[in-house]
Amino acid sequence: MEFIILGCGSSMGVPRPDGFFGNCDPKIKRNYRTRCSALFKTSNQNILMDTSPDLRQQLLRHKIKKINKVLYSHMHGDQTHGINDLRSFYINSKTQINVYADKSTSKYLKDSFSYIFKSYSKEYPATLKLNNLPKNIFATNKNKKIKIKSVQVEHGNVKSNCFIIDQKLAYISDVSKIYTKDFRYFKNLKYLIIDCLWYNPHPSHFNLATSLSMISKFKPKNAILTNLSPVLDYKILKKMLPKNVVPAYDGLSLKL
Repeated sequence: MEFIILGCGSSMGVPRPDGFFGNCDPKIKRNYRTRCSALFKTSNQNILMDTSPDLRQQLLRHKIKKINKVLYSHMHGDQTHGINDLRSFYINSKTQINVYADKSTSKYLKDSFSYIFKSYSKEYPATLKLNNLPKNIFATNKNKKIKIKSVQVEHGNVKSNCFIIDQKLAYISDVSKIYTKDFRYFKNLKYLIIDCLWYNPHPSHFNLATSLSMISKFKPKNAILTNLSPVLDYKILKKMLPKNVVPAYDGLSLKL
């Protein structure tokens, strides 16, 4: 099994659309960051986490030919606005893709992209099927069931969902608070992928100090910092981190 970080940039990516690199050295390839999406690959399934506005570019880069399920973390545009790019997979398979979202995200998706979920004519059928995000959802790998657990966290004034795969990897792309009652789910994992926007405190995201504090508390074998803003240069940040912690970069692949 494989987990691919398709994009690891903050809401405007790096560089921003106006060309702003901030502290990031444009000569370093790993400083070019598309918005956050991730892909979990098993022997026979591709499960997508979020549809960033850069999804088309991300899927083409990795030559992804099918999507079996989509899991949404939350309702913000940098996690949802690439949803239209999923229509091409319906054209190939003539089968609606199941997407899973919590109540507020489902409402946002239906209000903003109604044409994707509702058939208007034979020429314009519904291409996605919207489902409530359960606490546990299952994939298959070589005929074995693989559990993906969703855990709700705070992300500023909205709720976000993170995903724990096979009790080995946690993907927490957007978070400002993890509830103490849920700490047990994140301890002693093989991989912890966690939000780290920049150095200073932020109302909706972990900063570097908070991310490292959580990593120290949860004690994963490996930790990866994601949702990185232009403030965080790859090489400078990497030199500041403990040996088992690295910055994410677009295309980073983890074996499970």
